Amino acid sequence: MPYRNPGNGQSMPTLEVQPRQTPPERDDAPIPVDVDDTLTVHAEIIEDWVTPRQNWEFTLREGHEFGRANNVEAQLLFVAGEQTSSVTFRLDQLSRAEDAGEQLFLAFEEEDGIAKVARLNANGVDVELFHILTFT
Repeated sequence: MPYRNPGNGQSMPTLEVQPRQTPPERDDAPIPVDVDDTLTVHAEIIEDWVTPRQNWEFTLREGHEFGRANNVEAQLLFVAGEQTSSVTFRLDQLSRAEDAGEQLFLAFEEEDGIAKVARLNANGVDVELFHILTFT
């Protein structure tokens, strides 16, 4: 995942993402999208977890609001034999990304200790649409 630091006068870091599949004249080169620091951290955590796992693929794509900061959609794809699963979301929906070794924990739209959660592991993905977060 190409990442550029804002050392050249930019106010935000930039992720280079795949363009949307439409319009066709835009789909041949990566698109730079300005993003908040937190989004680059989340993207790096996900990519670091996915990279050594051959059944998983991580793709960042430009969202539908062209030219807007944080306009990045993420897709995680799991393929094993005839089974395929995917999780697609806007990167700015992600509240937390934690690499727990054999598992990647993703919490979305956390509010008052409740979030939507996806747990990725060697055998696929588990999704909880109502997860109460506990802290120990």
